[in-house]
Amino acid sequence: MRRIRSWGMALAALLGMGITFALGLWQLDRAHQKEALEHAIRSREGLPPLGLAELLAGDRGALLHRPVRLRGQWVPEHTVFLDNRQMDGRVGFYVLTPLRLAGSDAAVVVQRGWAPRDFQRREQLPPVETPAGMVELQGRIAPPPAKLYQFGSAGSGPIRQNLDLPPFAAETGLKLLPDVSVQQTGPASQGLLREWPETAGRGPETNYGYAFQWWALCGLIAFLYAWLQFIQPRRQARGP
Repeated sequence: MRRIRSWGMALAALLGMGITFALGLWQLDRAHQKEALEHAIRSREGLPPLGLAELLAGDRGALLHRPVRLRGQWVPEHTVFLDNRQMDGRVGFYVLTPLRLAGSDAAVVVQRGWAPRDFQRREQLPPVETPAGMVELQGRIAPPPAKLYQFGSAGSGPIRQNLDLPPFAAETGLKLLPDVSVQQTGPASQGLLREWPETAGRGPETNYGYAFQWWALCGLIAFLYAWLQFIQPRRQARGP
């Protein structure tokens, strides 16, 4: 019976150590991915801005984080307010509006900036100015907005939790670029802040901290197993 219990404790310790060590490696890999993303953003932000022709003709996945300068007309009736988005430590909306590109039948979803929400009247939309006519904007090529957990479907009103570009294109009838968006850059204007984080969520230092915690727990499991199975029995066998 004692041998079975000993093997059971060994198996549980090995399992716990394996899981916590693997989770530490996963967090370390996540930190490296975020560092690579930050490096890509910094290395590309100094390149010359792309125009419409490069955006439409190029491999848009390879153009991520490149500066871009576009002309077109806003489609304000299809503006979407993504809820529960943070900027500068505050919770509010990311405001997204399609831009019909000048000289083309295509359109692109522009992440125009962040606006605060009214927590007393949750259905109240923030006052965002959308200029009419032809506009010119500067920004950078970005992936579609990151998705948050949601209950049920994404919905179809102006306030949503997430936005999938292909269904949104079918809903609006616009010929949207399906795999990218544009993050508008520049100073605050039109009721919007544009202090975009370089990476979605927290920085790589958070993942390094999580990795250390998992590996510390792994070491604690190893120490407790050694103490309970070897050190303490020997001390008890020696006596006082």
